[in-house]
Amino acid sequence: MRRPQPLFLERQTYRHRRMADASRILPVVGVVLFLLPLLWTGARTASGAIYLFLVWGALILVAALLARPLDRLQREDAPPGGEDG
Repeated sequence: MRRPQPLFLERQTYRHRRMADASRILPVVGVVLFLLPLLWTGARTASGAIYLFLVWGALILVAALLARPLDRLQREDAPPGGEDG
């Protein structure tokens, strides 16, 4: 009986899929981080507001850092001749 060959993915395809996965999980991480101050007891309103703005800025930065390579990879995978093919 033969053993099945391990699945081999190209490095570029693997990275593209992992980056797409990261972009899909980012909103879930954002919701968890936004709801985290609700668990704080005794936290002041000002510190909570600063935390929310810092998380908001960090999410924007991470989304921008993920969007550039994903856009580049999507353009490389697109068929030549534009959108209509």
